[in-house]
Amino acid sequence: MRPRTLPRAVLAATALILAAFGLVTVNVTAAVAAPLPSHVFAPYFEAWTGDDPAALAQQSGSKYLTMAFIQATTKGSCTPYWNGDGNSPIASSSFGSSIASMQAAGGDVIPSFGGYTADNTGTEIADSCTDVGQIAAAYEKVITTYGITRIDLDTEDNSLNNTAGIDRRNKAVKQVEDWAASTGRTVQFSYTLPTTTGGLGQSGLAVLQNAVANGARIDVVNIMTFDYYDNAAHEMANDTKSAANGLHGQLAALYPGTSSTALWNRIGVTEMPGIDDFGPAETFTTADAAPVEQWAAGTGINTLSFWALQRDNGGCPGTGGAGNCSGISQDTWFFSHAFEPFTGGGGTPGNDFSVSASPSSAAVNPGGSTTATVRTAVTSGSAQSVALTASGAPSGVTASLSPASVTAGGTSTLTLTTTSAAAPGTYPITVTGKAASGSHSTTFTLTVNGSGGGSLVNGGFESGLSPWTCQPGGTTVGSPVHSGAHALLVAPTSSQTGECGQTLTLQPGHAYTLTGWVQGNYAYLGVSGGATASTWASSAGWTKLTVPFTTGSSGAVTVYIHGWYAQGNVYADDLGVS
Repeated sequence: MRPRTLPRAVLAATALILAAFGLVTVNVTAAVAAPLPSHVFAPYFEAWTGDDPAALAQQSGSKYLTMAFIQATTKGSCTPYWNGDGNSPIASSSFGSSIASMQAAGGDVIPSFGGYTADNTGTEIADSCTDVGQIAAAYEKVITTYGITRIDLDTEDNSLNNTAGIDRRNKAVKQVEDWAASTGRTVQFSYTLPTTTGGLGQSGLAVLQNAVANGARIDVVNIMTFDYYDNAAHEMANDTKSAANGLHGQLAALYPGTSSTALWNRIGVTEMPGIDDFGPAETFTTADAAPVEQWAAGTGINTLSFWALQRDNGGCPGTGGAGNCSGISQDTWFFSHAFEPFTGGGGTPGNDFSVSASPSSAAVNPGGSTTATVRTAVTSGSAQSVALTASGAPSGVTASLSPASVTAGGTSTLTLTTTSAAAPGTYPITVTGKAASGSHSTTFTLTVNGSGGGSLVNGGFESGLSPWTCQPGGTTVGSPVHSGAHALLVAPTSSQTGECGQTLTLQPGHAYTLTGWVQGNYAYLGVSGGATASTWASSAGWTKLTVPFTTGSSGAVTVYIHGWYAQGNVYADDLGVS
């Protein structure tokens, strides 16, 4: 028999009362959370964004979150901080109240050490710190500060080749597990590792082999089923299953005598909803979500996750690898809702479905037409009849769906036809599916090109990126802005300028002026195609650029904004052609 433990709130209140009379010294630490469910959905939460994890957990319905990342501030340090930020220590002042709130609501967090940036810069704690005891102390500090029961070790890039760091990390895991056993705590460790479609690569497998050699118990091996970078054709749901099957075989060799069921319960899978960093060839679609969740529940894996909660929206159609949106047309929290039934095994979910459009945007000249495929998918339960309607078409534009009713899982064709009188502009067309279980919508963005001057669309970036197309990293931001609520961010790297562009059809042989406000190093504004002209500025504040140009015989030009290789982000706002 174990002694009964009073609730944390009662203990804290009693301590505070006694302290008021000078009878005790108050030192209230985090309560120990209940162990995680044997089947848990825990999407990654980007802790550096300033978002409140408890608020997003409530909004998305994701009770459990994997919080990324913990690392040292500089290489050689043994002190852990959230995001390597010296202002975010492992202390109750950093996320403590949010984590406690989630635990009180029946959820929890899984703090994650490492991540690509830390693994690439030597600030992952076991790569940075050469003292195994201090690495173990860092893990224990996170456990006792927040009362959590699992730590994730996100190990990729250079950390996979740092054999000394791997050995220190696993020795520290063993020390913490021994400490937990001696103090009666439940503590689990998971490794998050890159994968091929056939299982772990040799470097990832070596991490686990070293853990076995050091006697470190790894409770979950979580594979990142995205960013394969193999230039092969991918069907992401099927690739998830084949990668996990490959891992299952590898674990069977590492842990002989362990049952197949127990091995599956040591496996985790992390998806990247939408377009991953590689690009459109690796796109996890809304139609992939239900099959993966059903496979995960049926197979009995331990953890289902995705990168990352802040991406679970359709705010940037066509953009790959963005940190704040999926790059595909989707309802906000679609993937969270699709994966939530996995936690705890759950009961049989009710019938539900999703709606998406592919492509999610198009530009046409007045008098032209365009089509898109409207896809439905079963996200839980059984297929049901879905009635489809389209709304939001402006004067001079008609929208039709054929067929107008499908069984969930079926497709329809959205046709948008414009007349010569259609006014230039960008118009959100809402496609709504209604069924017995409720309704879901998706947005198709139609741009009607102009036939004269002043036809640049969404030059203030108030309606997202469309119809602009950007290299990876391009997105809209709320700060800094020149006017309104949003501006454009372009993200140059060592291999790209970050260019964002929009193609216009103007009057042939006509003189125009492109204007725009820019901020940052080497911010270029210009036109290409049927005319060639540009200018640039480097400024810490907003600077207005003016680019005169004359169209050629077709009238077609591309307006662009970009930075310069590895020279930092560039911002743009209030672009116009007159």
